[in-house]
Amino acid sequence: PARPRAARAPPADAPLAPAMAANIVVPSDITILENKLCIGKRRLGLFESTGLLGMAPMLHIHYSKMDKGDKRAVLSKKFDDEDASPASNVVRTRQEAVRKEVVATNFMWGTAGAMTGLAWWSVRRYNYQARLVALPFIFYGGTFVGRALGDICTGRNAEYARDRFLASLPAKVYYAGTTAP
Repeated sequence: PARPRAARAPPADAPLAPAMAANIVVPSDITILENKLCIGKRRLGLFESTGLLGMAPMLHIHYSKMDKGDKRAVLSKKFDDEDASPASNVVRTRQEAVRKEVVATNFMWGTAGAMTGLAWWSVRRYNYQARLVALPFIFYGGTFVGRALGDICTGRNAEYARDRFLASLPAKVYYAGTTAP
């Protein structure tokens, strides 16, 4: 009968394999501040929900932007309206800027669909090849027109650059660690 081999320890002078560097994803400073000042849950409105549905999924490589899950988390937090501290003003301003961005997405898709529908109707007497050539370009151009229209209707075109910057801050970052002196 074969006896199982006992695991041997490596010799004491053998070099150890280098440790694999792991990237740890942690909440950013603004997310920690939002969680600290949150007093409850806020229910999303209809246009906020549909705007989040219209956002494309995101592959995070550097965590430099917020995906729709992060935007949903920002919008679903409730903050105290009576708190006049600067930190509270920052998180409420960020939430409002994210709300405007999400609601403006509805205008982008709606305008693109409406322009495509009107173009389809205007060439209804042509053969289908003529329609298939023009409609993708009209839909693509409609997204740009809709984005501008959404910014005007939601008031995003009149917001300060600071507000837009707050809305663009990422919710998660890679942990940088501390270096020993």
